Amino acid sequence: MMKLLVLVLGLCSFLWLTETAIAAEITNPILKKLVERGVLTKEDAISVMEEMERGKVEKEKKIEEKIVEKVKEAVPVEGKEIGKLVKALKGWKFGYLWYLSYQDGETGNTTGGDGYSKFVAKRGYLNVYKEFTPWFSARITPDITTVSDAGSSLDGSISVRIKYLYGKFNLPDLAFFTKPFIEVGVVHMPWLDYEEHVNFYRCQDTMFLERNETFNSADIGLTFVSLFGGEMNEDYKNKVSSYYPGRYGSMSLGIYNGGGYHAHEKNENKVLEGRLTLRPLPGVIPGLQFSYFGITGKGNKDTDPDWRVNLGFASFEHGYITLTGQYYWGKGNQKGNDKNDKDGYSFFAELKPHKKFGIIGRYDFFDPNDDIKNDENRRYIAGVAYHIDKQHKNMVLLDYDTVDYKQSGKSDDKRVQLTLQVAY
Repeated sequence: MMKLLVLVLGLCSFLWLTETAIAAEITNPILKKLVERGVLTKEDAISVMEEMERGKVEKEKKIEEKIVEKVKEAVPVEGKEIGKLVKALKGWKFGYLWYLSYQDGETGNTTGGDGYSKFVAKRGYLNVYKEFTPWFSARITPDITTVSDAGSSLDGSISVRIKYLYGKFNLPDLAFFTKPFIEVGVVHMPWLDYEEHVNFYRCQDTMFLERNETFNSADIGLTFVSLFGGEMNEDYKNKVSSYYPGRYGSMSLGIYNGGGYHAHEKNENKVLEGRLTLRPLPGVIPGLQFSYFGITGKGNKDTDPDWRVNLGFASFEHGYITLTGQYYWGKGNQKGNDKNDKDGYSFFAELKPHKKFGIIGRYDFFDPNDDIKNDENRRYIAGVAYHIDKQHKNMVLLDYDTVDYKQSGKSDDKRVQLTLQVAY
């Protein structure tokens, strides 16, 4: 009898727990109310819930299938567009170079000097390169300049002109000549691109001979460039300089209209220019180089005045110091507005005690007419630079620049300048 009673009680408990579990499974509030009022049995309510869940799953599945279908339709089109964009950008490179300054001082252009205090946009390059084949590429570089045209509404405004516009042909190595190439168009002249990659402070102002209006950096014509005897090792290129890294030196030779990149040709004369640089001891003193640069032709005037340049240049580059010295002698200038024999010399030094800091100093002596005494000028430059990222790229330079003029009608030029160089 006791066993039967225990069995009955166990069965009742099981049925009660089952009903409770079934009721607990009815989560839909409407179905739950219908069960409580006896309109539906628990089994019917659960069956209805299961049908609803199956419909929900099927609906979500259909939605997912539609999403997948749309993605499949979109991806090929998107991939094609991306492929077109990648193909269109292949071989393109872009760069920029800006010099933005604040200057305060006195100019020595007139007796007594004129004081000034101004912000200046000194340079604004946008370099655009395109490689069409491994042996042919092209470059265009617009450059800003400030218009000087007294009486014109454009006087003092910033305009844009072309600094470089050329096609470049890479040639195969031939014996001693390494990585030779030819530029055709508005191209680099042989000298200043070389000097500005030894003295990296062009943002302070122009180099010695350009500062004295002998010539500038680009012209319309043809330039041939080559390294000598292979290249310096990667350690030298990474720690000292990767520019013109020929193991035994480099060369540049060209023929040009002669007026420079911002003057049209005023005669039919063509100017020959050449640079020869030798690195005599690449394994012992790798940073030591000796250069000669020469120009022969006529100044850019219809009267064809003689224009000759001879320049001897010595440089030493190291991870902690750069030193240069140069001596110039010649006749006339690029503009053709000067027929005088002249000479001069310049020294430059950069101390690099830390990769973030540089200290520079420069001394220029220039005699614009060898036939006249006491007409020379002496320039002194001192500055300190903070390199924001890589050396000689993005940086801030504070410098003091003064000139002692001996010519009558000129007073000493004095200037303090703070420059931001932005480079990529």
